Amino acid sequence: MKEILYVFIGGGAGSVLRFFVSMIWRHLSLHPRFEGMTFPWPTFVVNVLGCLMIGLFYQYGEKCGLTPEVRLLLTTGLCGGFTTFSTFSYEGVALLHAGYYGTYLLYVTLSVILGLAAAAVPLWCLRA
Repeated sequence: MKEILYVFIGGGAGSVLRFFVSMIWRHLSLHPRFEGMTFPWPTFVVNVLGCLMIGLFYQYGEKCGLTPEVRLLLTTGLCGGFTTFSTFSYEGVALLHAGYYGTYLLYVTLSVILGLAAAAVPLWCLRA
């Protein structure tokens, strides 16, 4: 039962962090230089950063002996609440529907490649 509480707390914190990133982007997008951009930057940044974070948490937790509860809070909770596959999927479909085929291909390709690379970097760096 205590594991559920850890995941709940981490998930709430991750969701708030994701909302914070979106609010920062919304504030920045009021600037004229961001007008007319179609690339879903907030979701892209959050997902790649979340991949890096989960890689770090797994590797750091292994090396430093974090308790299983803290690992759950950080990985399943925080990273799970912070990243968003559903928004990634919806935004991809929306780009296709709007006819932004090149942007769609770039978004999906970069998200997958950079997400996997970001998750792998801590494995390579911290194992050395």
